[in-house]
Amino acid sequence: MALVRPETSLDELAGRARPVALAGERLLPVLDPLASLLPGGGLRRGAVVGVSGSTSLALALLAGPSAAGSWCGAVGLASLGVVAAAELGVELERFPLVAAPAGGEEWAWAVAALLDAVDVVLARPPARVNVGDARRLAARARERSAVLVVTGAALAWPEALDVRLEAESAAWEGVGEGHGRLRARRVEVVAGGRGAAARPRRAVLWLPGLGGGVAVAPAPVAAPAPATAATG
Repeated sequence: MALVRPETSLDELAGRARPVALAGERLLPVLDPLASLLPGGGLRRGAVVGVSGSTSLALALLAGPSAAGSWCGAVGLASLGVVAAAELGVELERFPLVAAPAGGEEWAWAVAALLDAVDVVLARPPARVNVGDARRLAARARERSAVLVVTGAALAWPEALDVRLEAESAAWEGVGEGHGRLRARRVEVVAGGRGAAARPRRAVLWLPGLGGGVAVAPAPVAAPAPATAATG
């Protein structure tokens, strides 16, 4: 894993990282548990994907392309847990991190530069992105056949997203009444978007699972309704 300063040139990185897949391959693979959430079962090149409610979900989205040989990068995630990224399957030697830019203009420039260099860019905006920057970055992703994944607690993207994934609820497993250890987290993910992604999709995942990866989880069992006293 390399830390790349936004003020340095990314030309060398672009020369090393692209291309990593045939231009005719329009879908980048994702981990099997995530495939049902995406049209065609993968990340469409040129798309802008929004992920809210879980940084782990965003990292899991990168794990499939990374394992298949793609370079991925991140912009503006200063507190990103690289150990967690590796446990989810992201190959750190092909995962440059760009130091958090100072403002919106520098952030947009860094994202655009990485879109020229790698297949998937994970970016957290420093503030709400203006419409002009959003349109230019979406156009850059299409031109370079890259995927832009935008994340954040409150997703600050002013344009329509091709795909949107939202972690609606999460619950840790393994802790009893005052004892035990956190072992796995059950997350319910809802997907939407436009075009082929407009039909709502839903999945329940272990994120992370017992081994630190991603797995399909059984839906939580609803508690039985309390019995009512018989009258007679």
